[in-house]
Amino acid sequence: MTTYLLTGDEEYLVSRAIAEIVARTQAHDPDCERVELPGAQLAAGALAETFSPSLFASARVVIIRDGQDVPKALHDSLLAHADTLAESITLVVAHAGGAKGKALLEALRKKGALVQPCLKITKAKERAEFIRAEVKRAGGRTTADAVELIADAVGGNLRELANVCAQLVADSDGVVDIDAVRRYHSGRAEVTGFTVADAVMAGDEAEALAATRWAVGIGVDPVLIADALADGVRTVARVSSAGRGNAYQLASQLGMPAWKIERAQRTARGWSAPALIAAMRVAAELNGAVKGGSEDRVFALERSIGQVIALRSQFKGNS
Repeated sequence: MTTYLLTGDEEYLVSRAIAEIVARTQAHDPDCERVELPGAQLAAGALAETFSPSLFASARVVIIRDGQDVPKALHDSLLAHADTLAESITLVVAHAGGAKGKALLEALRKKGALVQPCLKITKAKERAEFIRAEVKRAGGRTTADAVELIADAVGGNLRELANVCAQLVADSDGVVDIDAVRRYHSGRAEVTGFTVADAVMAGDEAEALAATRWAVGIGVDPVLIADALADGVRTVARVSSAGRGNAYQLASQLGMPAWKIERAQRTARGWSAPALIAAMRVAAELNGAVKGGSEDRVFALERSIGQVIALRSQFKGNS
């Protein structure tokens, strides 16, 4: 049969690849047997037994996890079994892809194993590509602004990103635009707060006010919206003051992910330092108002949104 080599240490991608291989095998043989072996605990006897053809000729998928940990003394034996796989056996080796156990990795490549990358995604561009691929995988299509909003709202958890993309395609008849993303996240307080803050920092007062009223209408506490706005102003201010360096180099210095820095760098182009300083003062005053200093917290929110956006416009020419 076939040998698959899964390279990388992104557990979600590894697990999904294994599940798909097993599912394809089960489609041909519902009685398919799944055998999973940890690389570090592999023994010669277990290998011989595992790769022996079944008396009943049922299909078998042999999965070796953490292939980089397979004892060196067993490399030749494993490679020999890979060379002489019975027709009913499929071999899957998951290897982290680093220097450890590299000889086994390269030997499996040379023997024609089907390689499937399962690398961790750390860059904003890679995350965006993953989102687009997941939407396409689910049978849909998306837009650049929707991809950006999904990444911001969900973050870097690939399992959650994949689930969200699949659900969005199902809920939106295949067209995943920014409106579809906002509708999907309408019940999540952290996303509604983000939506307001994003609109404010972009200078879109109509969108910011509409999102605020809608969020409050579905029960989101104004404190959460005020906190999101303060975080948005603070993030742009910190990134702006750090200069125009590479986002990945600034990540450790600022203690935030590179994708968030890249987004803040784009937003910062519409802001001057004096405007950001003044906006932080407004955000601090709003915080006090919504936490007990104001009888009408929604009015305090809307007033502060207008003030922050006015500051952006007022100082824009000096940025």
